[in-house]
Amino acid sequence: MEAKIFLQELSDAVGVSGYERKISRQVAEEFKKYTDSIKYDSLGNLISLQKGFQSSGELTVMLAAHMDEIGLMVTKIEDGGFLKFTAVGGVDPRTLVGQEVSVHGKESLNGVVGAKPPHIQSADERKKAYKMEDMYIDLGLSEKEIKETIRVGDVISIKRRFTELKNNRVTGKSLDDRAGVLMVLETLKHLKKLKHQVDVYGVATVQEEVGVRGAITSTYGIVPDIGIAIDVCHATMPGVSKEDAAELGKGPALGFGPHVHPKIFKKLKEIAKELDIPYQVDPSNTPAGTDAYAIQVTRSGIATALLSIPLRYMHTSVETVSLDDIKRGARLLAHFIAEINADFVEGLRCF
Repeated sequence: MEAKIFLQELSDAVGVSGYERKISRQVAEEFKKYTDSIKYDSLGNLISLQKGFQSSGELTVMLAAHMDEIGLMVTKIEDGGFLKFTAVGGVDPRTLVGQEVSVHGKESLNGVVGAKPPHIQSADERKKAYKMEDMYIDLGLSEKEIKETIRVGDVISIKRRFTELKNNRVTGKSLDDRAGVLMVLETLKHLKKLKHQVDVYGVATVQEEVGVRGAITSTYGIVPDIGIAIDVCHATMPGVSKEDAAELGKGPALGFGPHVHPKIFKKLKEIAKELDIPYQVDPSNTPAGTDAYAIQVTRSGIATALLSIPLRYMHTSVETVSLDDIKRGARLLAHFIAEINADFVEGLRCF
């Protein structure tokens, strides 16, 4: 399947943290075309394996990108047929008013997020952003009708259609981190054409948005020699400086900091220069916020790297990425993996 079409399917799909079963099946349908096996662990991580030539299982690399998305959850069904809700993951309440949503109960129902209009707010209220407790979801149903289908605890996803922009850029919801899932798939495609010694685990992790939980369990089960988290980082936009973000369309960003093994970082840079692949460096003093943290500290420690896709408007329904950045990152990862051998892995244990 063409990369853009697959990303559209992933973006439009529903997979709120903890409820990724449906989207994991979509991912598996594509991953199985380029891997030797697919399985799930008890938490729900999708773990695919592409074996290296003359595979003995002694050298392993894990590529991890999370497939879950932020969302909402029903907390109360109020008189008059309105739903109150809370966040699942890092939802900014300021982005919610006026959004279309789907409430997933016995069946999925369409709704809208509403709040008191400014016309009837007090002067003081008009100066403040809406709080989540001031909003509600309107399904167009009575309280009795709602209770036939919806219950407290049902999850809610934002509705937003994936859209193409100019210059090979696309926008939609949950590109954090389904753009990363696409990069894993594109890497596996490249590797089918390259000769690589190592066994490659392509993992679509769950529950990253609520505490990198999927990366913890999947890494513990695989125990790779090298783990590479693929996620997104902030891209430059008005009000955001180049010091705090990467440029959209200028290549993937190589994470650099205490969460990244310096020899892997150095090798990735060398390969990028050798193959003339544009790249950027994303310095950070903390691994928090991505699967890299969970991978790095698993068991006795894993040699870890982080490859990020520049993304604008993070944790909104109009996240925006460049398909060129994804394809360049996949090519870089594939050629990096093709050069891994026992000597390189052994060298990671000696600083």
